[in-house]
Amino acid sequence: MKPRNLLALILIPMGLIIAAVPQNKTNPYKLTADQMLTEANSRTQFVAPEVVADMILRKDPSLRLIDVRGQDEFEKFSLPGAINIPSSDLLSDEYTDILNQDIKMNVFFSNGTLAANQAWMITRQLGYENNYVLEGGLNYWFEAILNPQKPVSTSSDEEFARYDFRKSLGQALGGGGDAVQPASGQDAFTVKPVIKPAAKKKRAAGGC
Repeated sequence: MKPRNLLALILIPMGLIIAAVPQNKTNPYKLTADQMLTEANSRTQFVAPEVVADMILRKDPSLRLIDVRGQDEFEKFSLPGAINIPSSDLLSDEYTDILNQDIKMNVFFSNGTLAANQAWMITRQLGYENNYVLEGGLNYWFEAILNPQKPVSTSSDEEFARYDFRKSLGQALGGGGDAVQPASGQDAFTVKPVIKPAAKKKRAAGGC
């Protein structure tokens, strides 16, 4: 998909959300279209499914999974320990402390990538740090973690190591196949983003 088309897919739904909130909520949106495009194309917001699966298995307390689908879909299936914040509720004051903080690594996810990436873009424009997107969404999660495909015989050692690692994670998380011990050097697949300190909030001026 061309970068400009990707930007349009991100900005149009986001514009509808912004238009529905009070004026004082829209003031923080300061990124230009070019800045938005640069942010979207950097892909630094994406976290590989192997990283998330490994953190789930290790019960990493810094991970917080945020399902941005509707409540109905969330209740049918979601990732272990995930909370539900539908995309339409992202700008609610109820979730500000969850999205604007420096303790947890928030990972947005949906069935695909688009809705989660829109959620990330909105929080990024607000200046919030430590929000990321599950690469490929749940669709890719099922493919890469719960049902990984064995590489062809001519594949590199790295591809086989990645397959063994994914298969082991998938088995531990309820996927098919026999359990496989993660290959040596698995840490190359489990490097998670560094949590950044949030900007200090200014105290409100005195008054009623």
